[in-house]
Parts: sequence; C-alpha cells; structure tokens
Amino acid sequence: MTTPLHLTDPRLRPGRALLAEGAALAATWRVGPCPFLAERGVASEAAAKRQAMAAGRVMTHAQIGFRDPAKSRRAYAEIWEATAATGPAVDRYGLCCDWAMGYPLALRDKYPKGTGMMLEGPEDFVALAASAPVAPHFGDFIMGFPAALENTQFALAAGSTAIGNLGQFFTFRLPHWDDDVAATEATLQALGLIAAQPVEVLVHSNLDDGFAALYSDVACALGQVLIELRIVQDMIGAPLAHCYGHHFSDPLGRLAFQRALARANPTPGTMVYGNTVAYRGGAAENFASLAAYLAVDIVGQRLLPSGHAVNPVPVTENSRIPDIDEVIDAQRFAQRMIERGEGLPPLIDTAAADRVADTLLAGAERFRDRVFAGLGELGVDTADPAALLLALRRLGAKQLEERFGPGAEAAEEPRRRRPLLRATTFVELAEDAARRIGGVRPATVEALRAASPRVLVATTDVHEHGKLLLEQVFRGLGVTVLDGGVATDPDDLADLAEYAKAEAIAVSTYNGIALAYVEALQAELKARGLAIPLLIGGRLNQVPTGSNSSLPVDVSAELAAAGALVCREVEEALPHLLAAAGKRAPA
Repeated sequence: MTTPLHLTDPRLRPGRALLAEGAALAATWRVGPCPFLAERGVASEAAAKRQAMAAGRVMTHAQIGFRDPAKSRRAYAEIWEATAATGPAVDRYGLCCDWAMGYPLALRDKYPKGTGMMLEGPEDFVALAASAPVAPHFGDFIMGFPAALENTQFALAAGSTAIGNLGQFFTFRLPHWDDDVAATEATLQALGLIAAQPVEVLVHSNLDDGFAALYSDVACALGQVLIELRIVQDMIGAPLAHCYGHHFSDPLGRLAFQRALARANPTPGTMVYGNTVAYRGGAAENFASLAAYLAVDIVGQRLLPSGHAVNPVPVTENSRIPDIDEVIDAQRFAQRMIERGEGLPPLIDTAAADRVADTLLAGAERFRDRVFAGLGELGVDTADPAALLLALRRLGAKQLEERFGPGAEAAEEPRRRRPLLRATTFVELAEDAARRIGGVRPATVEALRAASPRVLVATTDVHEHGKLLLEQVFRGLGVTVLDGGVATDPDDLADLAEYAKAEAIAVSTYNGIALAYVEALQAELKARGLAIPLLIGGRLNQVPTGSNSSLPVDVSAELAAAGALVCREVEEALPHLLAAAGKRAPA
C-alpha cells in the first residue's frame, strides 16, 4: 500500500525482475582483463586483498580523477611509477568521476557538470585502467544513479572488481533529477549483473557518503552496515565491501569501528578513507592530522586485518583538488608510516576499543532489527530489495535514527535519542557552533534576537555539514531558520524562498559549482520579482569554462560581481542578516 510517508511507489518494478534483467547481461558483460589482475595473478581484487591480509601487508589507496581525461591517465601511471620507485607501489585507485556520470549516457549533455572526470564509454574506462597495474576502483557516481547499469557494464569491461558507490544511492541527488524510481531500478539491475559474474566483484559502499555521516550515533552507522548486508549479500547474493573514515576523528572510536566492522562483515573492505574533516589548517598542520589518522589505520590493519587499504589524503584537500605531485607526496608519507609502524602493535592494548566495539555491535543489531520491523509496519515489502532500497532512501537518515535508533529517547538530542557512541562530527559541530556564538558581541546577539530575521538555509550539493553548522549558529543567535534542503536546485530554492517569505538566503557549497549556482539562483529570484540577499560560503571555486586545467580556481570576486554576499566565515553573515531584517515592512 502507499503509506503517508510515500515510502512505496507503484511505478517500481519487483526487485526479482530487475535482478534477473541484470543477471541476463552477464552473458556478454563480464570482468575484462586489466594490468592489475595480470600482474598480481588473481581473478579479483578481493583475492589480492586476502593475500595481503594473510601476509600482514598493509595496502594503500589513492584518489585520482581530473577533469582532463589525459591528465587522469597520466596520474594513473605517474603515481604508480613514483611509489614503486621508493617502496611498495600504491595498490588501488579510487576514481573520482563527475556527478554527471550519474545521468543516463544519452542525456548527459542536457545536465550540468561538476569538476570531476567524465568517462563516456567502455573505451574510456579501459584506457584508464590500462595505464598502470593498480586496481581500478570505480566508485563515485557509478552505481546508485540512473546510469548505474551502463556504468557498471563499462567498469566490468575495464577489469574493475570493486564498483560502487552504493552509499551515494541513499543520500546523493543529481541536480535537476527527481526520479528516484529510475535510480533504484538501474541500481538493482547493476547489482544483478555483479552478482551473476563468474568472479568475485565487490559492491563498494562508502558509509560516509551515505547515511553514516548523518547519524548522531555511531551504532546507527554500524547498523547501516548490517542493513546493507542483509539486502545486498543475503537477498541479492553480491559481496559487499564497506569504506568509512572521513568523519571518524576520535582515535579510539576509529579503531573500535574498524574492529566492529571486521566482525560484522568478513568480506575484505575497500579502503579506510582519510579523516578529511581534521584538515583545517595549512600544510604543516594537516600533516599532523594525516599522521594521526594513518597511525590508527595502519595499526588497526596489523592487529586485525580487514582488507581496507589505508588512504593518505594530500594535505591540500581542504582548500582545493590536489595535483599529481601532492598525491605522490602523501603516498610516500604513508610508505614511511607503514614501514616505521611495524613495531607498534605490541604497544597497543585493544581492550578499550573492543569494549566500544561490543557496544556498537549490540546497538547495530538492535537498529537493524527495528528498521526492518518498522518498515514492514509502514507497508514496505521487506522481502523485496528494490522496495527496501527505495523506502530507506525516502525515509532518510534523520527519520531512521529518530524512529528506530538503539538509544533511549531524549528530546534534547539532535535525533531525539541518546547515542550509544556520539558521532564526533556532531560533537565537533556543537563545539564549533558554541565557540562562534560565544564570540559574537552581546549587542549583536540582542539585535538578532529582537529582529529574528527569516533565513532560508540550503546547500548546492550533498555535503550537509556546512548547513548544519549554519543552522546551529543561527538558531543559537535567535535567527529564524527555514530549511531549504540539501542539493536543492536553484528554481526549487527560489520557490521555497517565495513561499516561506524568506528575508535572506544562506547557501553552503562544496563541489566546485559556486558561480554557476549563484548565477542560476539570481536569475530565478529575479524572475519571481524577489530582491532577497543571497549569502554564500564554503568552497568558493569552479573550473573555468574552456580551461585546459582540471583544477578549480577561486571565484569569490565573480560571486560578488554576480550580486552574492561572500561569507567565508559564519560570523560574516550576521551584519547582512540584520540589514535584511531592517528592511522589513512595518506590521
């Protein structure tokens, strides 16, 4: 039945039919040859991971993918050559594709592009994977979108045996695309194709790109693993490999999650991603953060190998897309960390981490069981993987945790439940918001609380933490916060502004589309006759049109020329909010 939450959809075909359609394609679309499989003498990356685990060798992972295809292929070769010359070569690449890869191939020219790599057909996938004997991991914007099936076909042809990113299915929305049924059906077909392969192909799911980054309780993040395992491995029959790490800042929690995940899912993991939210300074400060999380990840793989390759993120990541030489520097840094860390395991007592892991596992099982029981009560067919995926996506992380989280109910908590292990992201956001609120002059606080300007807060893309910070600071200062959503299209945001009678719009951006978004939003506001201040902050860059470089440049001046109010810090928005409220017509 159709529920009040609209978790079901009569257009969605049964999962078994979609899986069968994908499986039928395995007769012609199979894992092709690639230098990595040939050099390692294995049929799949999972087999190579198990060899490394048995030998006690820590594997490494690098992220590459420049807008220029030739530069991406050059990076594929140069990073491998440089690391092979100084130590064990990099084992695998995560290939950063553009979000436009998620649109059906025949429709891509009609939709906007970001700053990532575009691969248009199987020959592009094959050419990239053939550039060096490194495992090709096609993750971002491959699976979980309307183009999931064709992207998976092309990735298999290139010899990739780790394909994702299932986590993005739950949270990522393509600009100007609202058909979640099409995305669900294509994803089921792709999963059917993978499950029918004659060799082991890992379905990759980055938890931090999915709901895990939005749960306040780490037990729910691990519960997400159990939910996905039941759907993908138990119901569909495809091996599922998880990635985590972006938002795990606490060393104890990071190690505990690795150990709990290894117990929850014995399938080798893809990679443990760098703790990128810890990159908040210049290169010198960020190297300290790099060393801190790598030490935990390397020791974790030595104590309890789970197959996750460690990922040394270049120290420039918080300001721009790193270039090839910066990726090489980070990889060489990791080589030495792995070498120097051989004597660390005897110094580590894992008892505290294992106690936390026990708590996480118990909470995760409770969360999984409550989710499946609750979805059944809401009218979702819990025996149909397609229906389950669509319902989870539509319900969202906030509702899942509020309704089914394992912690006790607590109205004062962000998700109305007391976390078994509070996510460090939420701790850091609360601390940052409190610090910023405390630094505002009392007179400004008094004026804001008296005026209570109505501010519509939104993001240009899926990255939500900037929005969460804005909302916490604004609410703490008495501002009336209106929810403009995540990855909201400019026309929809303008409609919301008109409907909600917003007095200002505050936009957080990350993915290198700042100028194009502002120009489109300004045009939509003008078309509606709205003269509303538009504030923007975040990663204020964009790849110039016609540029032969893949690196975005700062567009702050262009944003100001387009009429936006550039706010590099939250505090810079406050005078603009007061000015907006001052223009309010008398009652």
